[in-house]
Amino acid sequence: MGLLLALFAVSLQARETAFVRVNLVPMDRERVLRDQTIIVRDGYIAQIGNDIKVPADAQVIDGEGRLWVSPGLADMHVHSDTRDDLAVYLANGVTTIVNMGDARMAFVGRLSSAAARGDIAGPRVFSAFVIDGSPAFGHFTVTTPKEARTAVMLAKTNGYRFIKVYNNLEADVFAAAADEAASQGLALVGHGITKLGLEAQIEQGQAAVAHAEEFFYTFFSAPGSEQTDAPPPVARIADVIALLRRHGTAVGADLVTYGGIMRVIGHREVVAACLAAANASLVSPADRLAWRRSGYVAKTADLRARYAFLQQMLKAMADADVPLLAGTDAPTIPCVAAGFSLHENLAELEQAGLSRFQALSTATRIPGAFLATTIGATRNGVIESGARADLIVSAASPLDDLGTLRDPVGVMVEGRWHDRTALAAMLDNVRQAYSLAE
Repeated sequence: MGLLLALFAVSLQARETAFVRVNLVPMDRERVLRDQTIIVRDGYIAQIGNDIKVPADAQVIDGEGRLWVSPGLADMHVHSDTRDDLAVYLANGVTTIVNMGDARMAFVGRLSSAAARGDIAGPRVFSAFVIDGSPAFGHFTVTTPKEARTAVMLAKTNGYRFIKVYNNLEADVFAAAADEAASQGLALVGHGITKLGLEAQIEQGQAAVAHAEEFFYTFFSAPGSEQTDAPPPVARIADVIALLRRHGTAVGADLVTYGGIMRVIGHREVVAACLAAANASLVSPADRLAWRRSGYVAKTADLRARYAFLQQMLKAMADADVPLLAGTDAPTIPCVAAGFSLHENLAELEQAGLSRFQALSTATRIPGAFLATTIGATRNGVIESGARADLIVSAASPLDDLGTLRDPVGVMVEGRWHDRTALAAMLDNVRQAYSLAE
Protein backbone atom coordinates (compact mmCIF):
# COMPACT_ATOMS: atom_id res chain seq x y z
CA MET A 1 0.00 0.00 0.00
CA GLY A 2 2.83 2.43 0.88
CA LEU A 3 4.50 1.97 -2.49
CA LEU A 4 1.21 2.46 -4.36
CA LEU A 5 0.55 5.69 -2.47
CA ALA A 6 4.09 6.91 -3.17
CA LEU A 7 3.68 6.22 -6.86
CA PHE A 8 0.30 7.98 -6.85
CA ALA A 9 1.94 11.07 -5.35
CA VAL A 10 4.31 11.41 -8.30
CA SER A 11 2.77 13.49 -11.05
CA LEU A 12 3.21 12.34 -14.61
CA GLN A 13 5.86 14.23 -16.52
CA ALA A 14 4.31 16.25 -19.30
CA ARG A 15 6.48 16.68 -22.36
CA GLU A 16 5.99 20.45 -22.07
CA THR A 17 4.96 22.53 -19.09
CA ALA A 18 4.38 26.27 -19.11
CA PHE A 19 4.58 28.50 -16.06
CA VAL A 20 2.78 31.68 -17.07
CA ARG A 21 2.40 35.06 -15.34
CA VAL A 22 4.98 34.17 -12.70
CA ASN A 23 7.73 36.17 -11.03
CA LEU A 24 11.23 34.71 -11.16
CA VAL A 25 14.17 34.64 -8.78
CA PRO A 26 16.65 33.17 -11.29
CA MET A 27 19.62 33.16 -8.85
CA ASP A 28 22.18 33.78 -11.58
CA ARG A 29 22.66 37.07 -9.78
CA GLU A 30 20.62 39.07 -7.26
CA ARG A 31 17.59 40.14 -9.26
CA VAL A 32 13.92 39.39 -9.88
CA LEU A 33 12.02 39.16 -13.17
CA ARG A 34 8.29 39.87 -13.07
CA ASP A 35 5.46 38.58 -15.24
CA GLN A 36 7.46 35.86 -16.99
CA THR A 37 6.72 32.65 -18.84
CA ILE A 38 8.89 29.54 -18.48
CA ILE A 39 8.61 26.69 -20.96
CA VAL A 40 9.87 23.35 -19.68
CA ARG A 41 10.52 20.65 -22.24
CA ASP A 42 11.73 17.10 -21.56
CA GLY A 43 12.98 17.97 -18.10
CA TYR A 44 14.88 21.12 -19.05
CA ILE A 45 14.13 24.82 -19.20
CA ALA A 46 13.62 25.58 -22.87
CA GLN A 47 12.54 29.23 -22.90
CA ILE A 48 12.11 32.17 -20.53
CA GLY A 49 10.54 35.51 -21.37
CA ASN A 50 7.50 37.75 -21.19
CA ASP A 51 6.42 37.35 -24.81
CA ILE A 52 6.47 33.61 -25.44
CA LYS A 53 3.81 31.57 -27.17
CA VAL A 54 2.63 28.71 -24.98
CA PRO A 55 2.45 25.35 -26.81
CA ALA A 56 -1.15 24.27 -27.32
CA ASP A 57 -0.71 20.90 -25.60
CA ALA A 58 1.44 22.12 -22.68
CA GLN A 59 0.51 21.63 -19.05
CA VAL A 60 -0.08 25.20 -17.80
CA ILE A 61 0.60 26.50 -14.28
CA ASP A 62 -0.79 30.03 -14.08
CA GLY A 63 0.76 32.22 -11.39
CA GLU A 64 -1.64 35.10 -12.09
CA GLY A 65 1.19 37.48 -11.22
CA ARG A 66 1.10 36.36 -7.57
CA LEU A 67 3.44 33.35 -7.52
CA TRP A 68 7.22 33.22 -7.44
CA VAL A 69 9.50 30.64 -9.04
CA SER A 70 13.02 29.98 -7.79
CA PRO A 71 15.48 27.08 -8.25
CA GLY A 72 14.96 23.86 -6.33
CA LEU A 73 17.11 23.50 -3.22
CA ALA A 74 20.18 21.33 -2.68
CA ASP A 75 21.26 19.71 0.57
CA MET A 76 24.89 18.85 -0.09
CA HIS A 77 25.49 16.77 3.04
CA VAL A 78 22.93 14.20 4.14
CA HIS A 79 22.98 10.65 5.44
CA SER A 80 19.43 9.69 4.53
CA ASP A 81 19.08 6.48 2.56
CA THR A 82 15.38 5.60 2.59
CA ARG A 83 12.51 6.07 0.15
CA ASP A 84 10.52 7.86 2.84
CA ASP A 85 13.25 10.45 3.46
CA LEU A 86 13.45 11.09 -0.28
CA ALA A 87 9.76 11.99 -0.29
CA VAL A 88 10.21 14.30 2.70
CA TYR A 89 13.07 16.09 0.95
CA LEU A 90 11.04 16.66 -2.18
CA ALA A 91 8.01 17.90 -0.23
CA ASN A 92 10.35 20.48 1.31
CA GLY A 93 11.48 21.73 -2.08
CA VAL A 94 14.81 19.88 -2.00
CA THR A 95 15.50 18.65 -5.53
CA THR A 96 19.16 17.62 -5.13
CA ILE A 97 20.92 15.80 -2.30
CA VAL A 98 24.40 14.42 -1.79
CA ASN A 99 24.53 11.39 0.47
CA MET A 100 27.87 11.86 2.22
CA GLY A 101 28.53 8.29 3.15
CA ASP A 102 27.52 4.89 4.46
CA ALA A 103 24.33 4.62 2.41
CA ARG A 104 23.12 1.11 1.67
CA MET A 105 24.03 -0.10 -1.80
CA ALA A 106 20.33 -0.60 -2.50
CA PHE A 107 19.92 3.16 -2.02
CA VAL A 108 22.90 4.14 -4.15
CA GLY A 109 21.76 1.92 -6.98
CA ARG A 110 18.07 1.08 -6.89
CA LEU A 111 16.34 3.86 -4.94
CA SER A 112 18.39 6.71 -6.38
CA SER A 113 17.72 5.44 -9.90
CA ALA A 114 14.01 5.05 -9.16
CA ALA A 115 13.85 8.68 -8.03
CA ALA A 116 15.73 9.81 -11.14
CA ARG A 117 13.19 8.01 -13.35
CA GLY A 118 10.26 9.41 -11.40
CA ASP A 119 9.13 5.96 -10.26
CA ILE A 120 9.18 7.22 -6.67
CA ALA A 121 9.01 10.73 -5.27
CA GLY A 122 12.41 12.19 -4.55
CA PRO A 123 15.23 14.53 -5.50
CA ARG A 124 18.22 13.84 -7.72
CA VAL A 125 20.76 11.91 -5.63
CA PHE A 126 24.55 11.82 -5.70
CA SER A 127 26.48 9.57 -3.34
CA ALA A 128 29.90 9.63 -1.71
CA PHE A 129 31.94 6.58 -0.79
CA VAL A 130 33.76 6.97 2.55
CA ILE A 131 37.28 5.70 3.12
CA ASP A 132 39.17 5.83 6.41
CA GLY A 133 42.45 4.52 7.73
CA SER A 134 40.96 2.47 10.56
CA PRO A 135 37.57 0.93 11.39
CA ALA A 136 37.24 3.15 14.49
CA PHE A 137 34.38 5.17 13.01
CA GLY A 138 32.78 2.25 11.20
CA HIS A 139 33.84 3.24 7.68
CA PHE A 140 35.43 1.26 4.86
CA THR A 141 39.11 0.94 5.76
CA VAL A 142 42.08 1.32 3.40
CA THR A 143 45.63 1.17 4.72
CA THR A 144 47.85 1.25 1.62
CA PRO A 145 47.97 3.37 -1.54
CA LYS A 146 47.07 0.29 -3.61
CA GLU A 147 43.97 -0.35 -1.49
CA ALA A 148 42.97 3.30 -1.84
CA ARG A 149 43.19 3.20 -5.61
CA THR A 150 41.20 -0.03 -5.74
CA ALA A 151 38.51 1.44 -3.46
CA VAL A 152 38.17 4.48 -5.70
CA MET A 153 37.82 2.34 -8.83
CA LEU A 154 35.22 0.13 -7.17
CA ALA A 155 33.32 3.20 -5.98
CA LYS A 156 33.08 4.47 -9.53
CA THR A 157 31.94 1.06 -10.80
CA ASN A 158 29.15 1.07 -8.21
CA GLY A 159 27.78 4.49 -9.08
CA TYR A 160 29.40 6.76 -6.50
CA ARG A 161 30.35 10.25 -7.69
CA PHE A 162 32.39 11.42 -4.70
CA ILE A 163 35.13 9.99 -2.52
CA LYS A 164 34.83 11.18 1.06
CA VAL A 165 38.02 11.03 3.09
CA TYR A 166 37.85 10.56 6.83
CA ASN A 167 40.00 11.40 9.83
CA ASN A 168 42.41 8.47 10.15
CA LEU A 169 43.88 8.08 6.66
CA GLU A 170 47.65 7.97 6.26
CA ALA A 171 49.18 10.75 4.18
CA ASP A 172 50.36 8.46 1.36
CA VAL A 173 46.97 6.73 1.25
CA PHE A 174 45.22 10.09 0.93
CA ALA A 175 47.56 11.09 -1.89
CA ALA A 176 46.78 7.88 -3.78
CA ALA A 177 43.04 8.34 -3.29
CA ALA A 178 43.21 11.95 -4.50
CA ASP A 179 45.19 10.99 -7.59
CA GLU A 180 42.94 8.06 -8.47
CA ALA A 181 39.76 10.07 -7.89
CA ALA A 182 41.02 12.70 -10.33
CA SER A 183 41.83 9.98 -12.87
CA GLN A 184 38.37 8.42 -12.51
CA GLY A 185 36.45 11.70 -12.69
CA LEU A 186 35.29 11.55 -9.08
CA ALA A 187 35.49 14.52 -6.72
CA LEU A 188 37.35 14.26 -3.43
CA VAL A 189 35.57 15.74 -0.40
CA GLY A 190 35.54 15.16 3.31
CA HIS A 191 36.96 15.83 6.75
CA GLY A 192 40.31 17.07 7.92
CA ILE A 193 42.79 14.21 8.24
CA THR A 194 44.60 14.07 11.55
CA LYS A 195 48.00 13.06 10.09
CA LEU A 196 47.86 15.53 7.22
CA GLY A 197 45.78 18.65 7.86
CA LEU A 198 43.37 20.57 5.67
CA GLU A 199 45.95 22.86 4.10
CA ALA A 200 47.88 19.90 2.65
CA GLN A 201 44.65 18.15 1.63
CA ILE A 202 43.39 21.20 -0.25
CA GLU A 203 46.74 21.66 -1.95
CA GLN A 204 46.51 18.04 -3.14
CA GLY A 205 43.11 18.56 -4.74
CA GLN A 206 40.38 18.10 -2.13
CA ALA A 207 37.41 19.85 -3.75
CA ALA A 208 35.32 20.50 -0.64
CA VAL A 209 35.60 20.51 3.13
CA ALA A 210 32.53 18.68 4.40
CA HIS A 211 31.94 20.85 7.48
CA ALA A 212 33.00 24.40 8.27
CA GLU A 213 33.92 23.22 11.78
CA GLU A 214 36.61 20.90 10.36
CA PHE A 215 38.94 23.91 10.37
CA PHE A 216 38.89 23.81 14.17
CA TYR A 217 40.55 20.41 14.21
CA THR A 218 43.28 20.38 11.56
CA PHE A 219 43.86 23.99 10.50
CA PHE A 220 43.48 26.41 13.40
CA SER A 221 45.19 23.92 15.70
CA ALA A 222 47.85 21.31 15.05
CA PRO A 223 46.32 18.10 13.65
CA GLY A 224 45.64 15.73 16.51
CA SER A 225 45.98 18.35 19.25
CA GLU A 226 43.57 18.48 22.17
CA GLN A 227 40.49 20.58 21.51
CA THR A 228 38.92 23.08 23.89
CA ASP A 229 35.68 25.04 23.83
CA ALA A 230 37.54 28.27 23.06
CA PRO A 231 37.37 29.61 19.49
CA PRO A 232 40.44 30.44 17.41
CA PRO A 233 41.59 34.05 16.98
CA VAL A 234 39.29 35.88 14.56
CA ALA A 235 42.35 37.11 12.65
CA ARG A 236 42.97 33.54 11.45
CA ILE A 237 39.81 33.65 9.32
CA ALA A 238 41.75 35.58 6.70
CA ASP A 239 44.24 32.70 6.42
CA VAL A 240 41.46 30.21 5.71
CA ILE A 241 39.88 32.45 3.09
CA ALA A 242 43.21 32.99 1.34
CA LEU A 243 43.78 29.22 1.14
CA LEU A 244 40.29 28.49 -0.15
CA ARG A 245 40.32 31.25 -2.75
CA ARG A 246 43.73 30.16 -4.00
CA HIS A 247 42.40 26.70 -4.80
CA GLY A 248 38.69 27.37 -5.41
CA THR A 249 37.78 24.94 -2.64
CA ALA A 250 34.19 24.73 -1.40
CA VAL A 251 33.12 24.55 2.24
CA GLY A 252 30.07 22.99 3.85
CA ALA A 253 27.95 25.84 5.23
CA ASP A 254 26.32 23.71 7.90
CA LEU A 255 25.46 25.91 10.85
CA VAL A 256 22.45 23.74 11.63
CA THR A 257 24.80 20.78 12.14
CA TYR A 258 27.13 22.40 14.64
CA GLY A 259 24.25 24.39 16.09
CA GLY A 260 22.27 21.19 16.52
CA ILE A 261 25.13 19.62 18.46
CA MET A 262 25.51 22.81 20.52
CA ARG A 263 21.84 22.79 21.47
CA VAL A 264 21.54 19.12 22.44
CA ILE A 265 24.91 18.45 24.03
CA GLY A 266 24.19 17.68 27.67
CA HIS A 267 20.52 18.56 27.21
CA ARG A 268 18.26 15.53 27.03
CA GLU A 269 15.22 17.79 27.43
CA VAL A 270 15.98 19.47 24.09
CA VAL A 271 15.89 16.12 22.32
CA ALA A 272 12.65 15.25 24.11
CA ALA A 273 11.10 18.51 22.88
CA CYS A 274 12.14 17.76 19.30
CA LEU A 275 10.60 14.31 19.51
CA ALA A 276 7.35 15.84 20.75
CA ALA A 277 7.16 18.36 17.89
CA ALA A 278 4.76 17.90 14.99
CA ASN A 279 7.46 17.20 12.40
CA ALA A 280 8.80 14.30 14.48
CA SER A 281 6.10 12.16 12.84
CA LEU A 282 8.15 12.50 9.63
CA VAL A 283 11.32 11.17 11.27
CA SER A 284 11.69 7.40 11.07
CA PRO A 285 11.23 5.37 14.26
CA ALA A 286 14.85 4.20 13.94
CA ASP A 287 16.15 7.76 13.73
CA ARG A 288 13.99 8.88 16.65
CA LEU A 289 15.47 6.08 18.73
CA ALA A 290 18.98 7.04 17.61
CA TRP A 291 18.33 10.64 18.67
CA ARG A 292 17.29 9.47 22.15
CA ARG A 293 20.45 7.35 22.45
CA SER A 294 22.82 9.92 20.94
CA GLY A 295 26.18 10.19 22.62
CA TYR A 296 26.03 13.98 22.34
CA VAL A 297 23.39 14.11 25.07
CA ALA A 298 25.77 12.53 27.59
CA LYS A 299 28.65 14.92 26.85
CA THR A 300 29.47 18.20 28.57
CA ALA A 301 30.65 21.17 26.55
CA ASP A 302 29.80 24.80 25.87
CA LEU A 303 30.03 25.35 22.12
CA ARG A 304 28.42 28.80 21.97
CA ALA A 305 31.68 30.71 21.42
CA ARG A 306 32.77 28.34 18.67
CA TYR A 307 29.35 28.55 17.04
CA ALA A 308 29.61 32.35 17.05
CA PHE A 309 33.05 32.02 15.44
CA LEU A 310 31.59 29.81 12.69
CA GLN A 311 28.89 32.42 12.08
CA GLN A 312 31.54 35.09 11.65
CA MET A 313 33.74 32.88 9.48
CA LEU A 314 30.93 31.85 7.13
CA LYS A 315 29.82 35.45 6.73
CA ALA A 316 33.40 36.43 5.84
CA MET A 317 33.63 33.53 3.40
CA ALA A 318 30.37 34.53 1.71
CA ASP A 319 31.58 38.12 1.35
CA ALA A 320 34.85 36.83 -0.15
CA ASP A 321 32.99 34.64 -2.69
CA VAL A 322 34.26 31.36 -1.24
CA PRO A 323 31.92 28.64 -2.58
CA LEU A 324 29.62 27.69 0.29
CA LEU A 325 27.50 24.54 0.11
CA ALA A 326 24.43 24.18 2.31
CA GLY A 327 24.45 20.94 4.27
CA THR A 328 22.77 19.48 7.33
CA ASP A 329 24.13 15.99 8.16
CA ALA A 330 20.48 14.93 8.56
CA PRO A 331 19.30 12.76 10.17
CA THR A 332 22.40 11.76 12.15
CA ILE A 333 22.33 14.75 14.52
CA PRO A 334 19.48 14.85 17.07
CA CYS A 335 16.76 17.34 16.05
CA VAL A 336 18.21 17.72 12.53
CA ALA A 337 15.50 16.16 10.39
CA ALA A 338 15.58 15.37 6.69
CA GLY A 339 14.21 18.18 4.53
CA PHE A 340 13.08 20.54 7.26
CA SER A 341 16.63 21.10 8.53
CA LEU A 342 17.74 22.67 5.25
CA HIS A 343 15.28 25.52 5.82
CA GLU A 344 16.56 25.83 9.38
CA ASN A 345 20.11 26.04 8.02
CA LEU A 346 19.14 28.84 5.64
CA ALA A 347 17.60 30.71 8.58
CA GLU A 348 20.75 30.24 10.66
CA LEU A 349 22.91 31.51 7.80
CA GLU A 350 20.75 34.62 7.57
CA GLN A 351 21.03 35.07 11.34
CA ALA A 352 24.82 34.88 10.89
CA GLY A 353 24.67 37.97 8.71
CA LEU A 354 24.49 36.52 5.22
CA SER A 355 22.06 38.31 2.95
CA ARG A 356 19.08 36.29 1.80
CA PHE A 357 20.66 36.05 -1.63
CA GLN A 358 23.93 34.79 -0.13
CA ALA A 359 22.12 32.26 2.05
CA LEU A 360 19.90 31.01 -0.78
CA SER A 361 22.94 30.76 -3.07
CA THR A 362 24.41 28.10 -0.76
CA ALA A 363 21.47 25.85 -1.65
CA THR A 364 20.99 26.78 -5.33
CA ARG A 365 23.49 28.35 -7.73
CA ILE A 366 26.69 27.46 -5.84
CA PRO A 367 25.88 23.73 -5.45
CA GLY A 368 24.80 23.69 -9.10
CA ALA A 369 28.11 25.18 -10.21
CA PHE A 370 30.05 22.86 -7.88
CA LEU A 371 28.38 19.71 -9.23
CA ALA A 372 28.91 20.85 -12.81
CA THR A 373 32.59 21.66 -12.42
CA THR A 374 33.61 18.74 -10.20
CA ILE A 375 31.68 15.80 -11.64
CA GLY A 376 30.16 17.18 -14.85
CA ALA A 377 26.56 17.14 -13.60
CA THR A 378 23.87 18.83 -15.65
CA ARG A 379 23.57 22.52 -14.84
CA ASN A 380 21.00 23.42 -12.19
CA GLY A 381 20.53 25.79 -9.29
CA VAL A 382 19.66 28.66 -11.62
CA ILE A 383 16.68 29.43 -13.83
CA GLU A 384 18.05 29.81 -17.33
CA SER A 385 17.62 28.13 -20.70
CA GLY A 386 19.26 24.71 -20.81
CA ALA A 387 19.27 24.15 -17.05
CA ARG A 388 17.46 21.27 -15.39
CA ALA A 389 13.86 22.09 -14.58
CA ASP A 390 14.24 21.84 -10.80
CA LEU A 391 11.99 24.55 -9.40
CA ILE A 392 10.04 25.73 -6.37
CA VAL A 393 6.88 27.79 -6.67
CA SER A 394 6.16 29.91 -3.60
CA ALA A 395 3.64 32.50 -2.49
CA ALA A 396 6.27 35.21 -1.92
CA SER A 397 9.77 36.06 -3.05
CA PRO A 398 12.41 34.15 -1.04
CA LEU A 399 14.58 37.26 -1.29
CA ASP A 400 11.98 38.97 0.88
CA ASP A 401 11.39 36.00 3.19
CA LEU A 402 13.31 32.72 3.02
CA GLY A 403 10.57 31.16 5.14
CA THR A 404 8.20 31.14 2.17
CA LEU A 405 10.14 28.15 0.82
CA ARG A 406 9.05 26.05 3.81
CA ASP A 407 5.53 25.87 2.36
CA PRO A 408 5.86 25.35 -1.40
CA VAL A 409 2.89 25.92 -3.66
CA GLY A 410 4.48 23.27 -5.84
CA VAL A 411 7.81 21.66 -6.71
CA MET A 412 9.19 20.54 -10.06
CA VAL A 413 12.06 18.07 -10.26
CA GLU A 414 13.54 17.37 -13.68
CA GLY A 415 10.32 18.51 -15.34
CA ARG A 416 7.94 16.51 -13.12
CA TRP A 417 5.41 18.78 -11.45
CA HIS A 418 4.07 18.15 -7.95
CA ASP A 419 1.42 20.55 -6.71
CA ARG A 420 0.64 21.29 -3.07
CA THR A 421 -1.87 18.42 -2.89
CA ALA A 422 0.69 15.93 -4.18
CA LEU A 423 3.34 17.22 -1.75
CA ALA A 424 0.92 16.85 1.17
CA ALA A 425 0.11 13.31 0.04
CA MET A 426 3.82 12.43 0.11
CA LEU A 427 4.10 13.55 3.73
CA ASP A 428 0.87 11.85 4.75
CA ASN A 429 2.13 8.62 3.23
CA VAL A 430 5.33 8.82 5.25
CA ARG A 431 3.43 9.54 8.48
CA GLN A 432 1.18 6.58 7.85
CA ALA A 433 4.09 4.25 7.12
CA TYR A 434 5.91 5.29 10.29
CA SER A 435 2.80 4.98 12.46
CA LEU A 436 2.32 1.42 11.24
CA ALA A 437 5.97 0.64 12.06
CA GLU A 438 5.70 1.72 15.69
